[in-house]
Amino acid sequence: MQPPLTTERLIVRDWTTGDADVQAALALYGRPEVTEWLTPVIANVADLAAMRAVVQSWTESQPSLVPPTGRWAMQRRSDDAVIGGLVLRMLPPYDHDLELTWQLRPETWGHGYATEAASALLRWAFTFDIDEIFGLARPDNTRAIATAERIGMEWVGETTKYYDTALQVYRIRQGDLPGEPASGGTED
Repeated sequence: MQPPLTTERLIVRDWTTGDADVQAALALYGRPEVTEWLTPVIANVADLAAMRAVVQSWTESQPSLVPPTGRWAMQRRSDDAVIGGLVLRMLPPYDHDLELTWQLRPETWGHGYATEAASALLRWAFTFDIDEIFGLARPDNTRAIATAERIGMEWVGETTKYYDTALQVYRIRQGDLPGEPASGGTED
């Protein structure tokens, strides 16, 4: 994603393999209160070395992903802290439907960061030739469900077809996007 997306409070940018990003990723994906909600289910990343390998994998695969798919860091502009991550990926069986996911460090929950960053990423994603993007949430993940609704997604049902887990399915189409666009990310 060049240039990074910017919002009033955030920058959505590619992950890097630098120490600051790896440590920030571990502070996110090493937390059970974050990973317990991920689909497919993954274990906490155990330590800095394991997280470094994961982030290295992300940065190596990013250039070969077909836009708008990818994985990005969510960085707060006021202090440059990486507070979360965003992912746009193909849903199983990996041939058509796109899924948006967001993860935040627990100490940043409740401040609207996921809504702000996800909205910016959706605006950018819809500059590509796609019709809709889905969000999935476990039925008891009230925070994710509330965020999906705040970014303009509508509930379309429940399914077990993705990741063999009962999930609430939300969808957004380009015409459903609320609010003002973010700057950056759409220029060549």
